[in-house]
Amino acid sequence: MFSKTCQYAIRAVLYLAAHTSIEAKIRVEDLSNVLNAPQHFLAKILQQLVRSHLISSIKGPNGGFYLTDANKAGNLAQIVECIDGPDVFKSCILGLPQCSSDHPCPLHFQSFTFREGIHFHLRNQTIGKIAQQLENEEIKI
Repeated sequence: MFSKTCQYAIRAVLYLAAHTSIEAKIRVEDLSNVLNAPQHFLAKILQQLVRSHLISSIKGPNGGFYLTDANKAGNLAQIVECIDGPDVFKSCILGLPQCSSDHPCPLHFQSFTFREGIHFHLRNQTIGKIAQQLENEEIKI
């Protein structure tokens, strides 16, 4: 459902939430190794998230990426919409431009409930809370 770019963004944000702070930043090189993601691709994703104020960064030799408490209060729906666009939860699952409630594709009504459910859950849990669950369950991102 989400693009590869979006998947990397979600994984990066959750890792940052669980492992960084203003005192403990991570460089893109190190994060790309942890996530097994292409470094330059990840750097572009992180800059997009910084420009949208969804993550924080400091430039320079002691710089890096991190999440503030305000960033952790955000939700994953914001990350998804930043990367894949605001229509990701509304667009046709088959990619048909003419699909709508008036002219539904064969999967329109079945996928609507599914997408709304995912959107609801991504909107209603903070990034910080999800990161805590990951830490408690020792799940690798």
